[in-house]
Amino acid sequence: MIQRRHIALLFVLLMLTVLSFLISFSSGSSSLGLSEVLQQFFNPEPGLEQQILYELRIPRSIAAFVTGAMLAMSGVVMQVLLRNPLADPYILGISGGSAVAALSAILLGFSGLWISNAAFLGALVSISIVFGLAHGSHNWTATRLLLTGVVLSAGWGAIINVLLTTSANNSVYSMLFWLMGDLSQSRAGTYTITFLVLAFLVLMYFSRALNVLSRGDMQAAALGVDVPKMRLILYFTASVLTACAVSIAGTIGFVGLVIPHMLRLLGARDHRLLVPSALLLGGSFLMIADSFARTIIAPTQLPVGVVTAIIGVPVFLIILRHSSKQLRD
Repeated sequence: MIQRRHIALLFVLLMLTVLSFLISFSSGSSSLGLSEVLQQFFNPEPGLEQQILYELRIPRSIAAFVTGAMLAMSGVVMQVLLRNPLADPYILGISGGSAVAALSAILLGFSGLWISNAAFLGALVSISIVFGLAHGSHNWTATRLLLTGVVLSAGWGAIINVLLTTSANNSVYSMLFWLMGDLSQSRAGTYTITFLVLAFLVLMYFSRALNVLSRGDMQAAALGVDVPKMRLILYFTASVLTACAVSIAGTIGFVGLVIPHMLRLLGARDHRLLVPSALLLGGSFLMIADSFARTIIAPTQLPVGVVTAIIGVPVFLIILRHSSKQLRD
């Protein structure tokens, strides 16, 4: 049962999301303060400020929110299904296949939407390979799937190194930026936002089953959950969420790993609360990180993946220490 403190947590996260959007709208190398942003919303005036806000910052902020929300929700699902607290959205090698396809597109001289489409197709190919190899002649298990993903990731990593070492210098810079996560040219299309909403509804539908599954397959099956069917649906949903996120912004680490742990530490262990909380906090976290990436050494922009790592590493160590302390107590 959702308690009053859970409602309070959702309200705080919703307010944080609104604040994060305002911070993201007003952050950048060009001078555009919070008051000017609000004025453009409530009393718009044509000019450079309106152009910066509506053509650059709003689309980028939406892309950051959608990407962060997708990675955080995918991380929640992967950690339950694989029963591994260190599981993140990229653990099945999806990012590797996406990276190989995207870097190949860059090497061939493509840009913009072509790179995003190549990344998405590469991620789908990687998903197909992982599930095909993990299934074999028998039903796949979480351990078999995890091992297949790890091995495939190593293979993709080797191909990525070959592409980087054999590319011209002018292509390597773009490749490295994409690999570290970059939102400078990112846009979240209508189909991506639609899939985010659909995936959220699917995860909310299975939220009670996720609560039971987190206690073990046998207990879930004893309570009437069709475990194989539910696992397949949730794996596919989490994998496509990751594929969409990578196609928008490249490989951004720590969002799918840290956000679920942070929310569980705040008491959001029921997946009926954890899934919407992950959507809000994941999106807010990435928007704030992107705001830092745009302003720390402005007008030069850092890859947002660098900022998420700088923030994510100490946060995860704090969470780990706190969790260990709770276990001792």
